[in-house]
Parts: sequence; structure tokens; C-alpha cells
Amino acid sequence: METKTEKTEKTGGWRGSREVWLDAAREAFVSSGLDAVKIQPLATGLNLSRTSFYWFFPDRAALLDALLEDWEDTNTGSLERATQAYAETIAEAVLNLISVFLDGGPFETRLDLAVRGWAHQSEEVAARVRAADATRLNAIRGMFTRFGYAEGEADVRARTVYLTQIGYISMQVREAMDDRLARVPDYVMTFTGQAPTEREIARFRARHEAR
Repeated sequence: METKTEKTEKTGGWRGSREVWLDAAREAFVSSGLDAVKIQPLATGLNLSRTSFYWFFPDRAALLDALLEDWEDTNTGSLERATQAYAETIAEAVLNLISVFLDGGPFETRLDLAVRGWAHQSEEVAARVRAADATRLNAIRGMFTRFGYAEGEADVRARTVYLTQIGYISMQVREAMDDRLARVPDYVMTFTGQAPTEREIARFRARHEAR
């Protein structure tokens, strides 16, 4: 049976791999913008030939579409998983969700900001951003309804949680982690109407201090 290493060597080898090209494109995109995502500069940065790119993507448009798929899988996917994670209380559920957005969490804030900037240049991308926002809000709304909140209240609380987090991203807020962690109990109270327990906060802080 073919091993994972053998399979990687056959599909990637000296040409790199699909993941290598995509990672380079993502970094160029979030650091320098859409115009930086071009085949030759990426090849130069990777020390690979331009023709190697075409083993994995038919053209630049396919690479850009892969970037969007990666953004959806990484950010929308991680948020949805957080809303479905085990929690005994709504406070714990919201703490699970907040964890996704903090430094070291799976939600890539720079990528989200870059895609939202791209959406100003492309109606197709704007439509995908709107769809992602709707999916994310629906996941958070569902989290609240599972804990017994009425539909209308669940909707408003979901918007409060999500728009606060997107506001942090869009405004590129920079604050010390200790300051942000100190605000978390009050955020949870604001978002849910319930105060988290000391045990819930202790577990939450331990998770982030470990990061």
C-alpha cells in the first residue's frame, strides 16, 4: 500500500505541492494584497519554476478560487465547528466561540480582512462574503436557540456576538491579550445575559495561556 510520504513525493516532489503554492499565495495575499498573487513572483519566492505551478492549478483564476475556498473552509468552518462544540451552558458555548477569534485560534483574521477588501473589487467575491456572513450568523443563532432562546432574541444576540468580532477585525484592533481576556466575562454577560462561572473562565484562560 502506498505510504503518505510516497504519495506526497509523487504528487509534489521538486514541483512543490498544491498546498505549498496555496500557502504562498495566501501569505502574499494577506501581506500585500491581491495584486501580489501572481504566478512568477510566487515561483521566485518558492524557488520553483513557473511551469511547476501548472501541475496544480490550470491558471491564476483557479488559484484565486482556491484561496476563497480555503478562506471558507478555514474561517467559516472553524466558526461553525465552535458553535457545535460541547458546552454545558450558553456561557461556555460563547467562550468556545470567542476562543476561535483570539490569537492562536483557527480563525485567520488577516485572511478575513483581506477577503473583505477583495470584495470591494469584485461582486462575485462580495456575494461569497455575504453568503459566508449568513452562514456564520445562522450557526451562532442556532447555538442560542439550542439553549432555549426565542428566535428573535437568538437572532439579535447572534448579531451582537458576530458583529462585535467582525468589528475587531475590520478596525484592526490591537490590544494586549491580558486586557482582552480580562474583558471576556463581561462580554459573555453582554452576549448571553448570563455570567460565566469561575470554572468556565478558568478553563477558558488556561486554554489561551497554553497557546
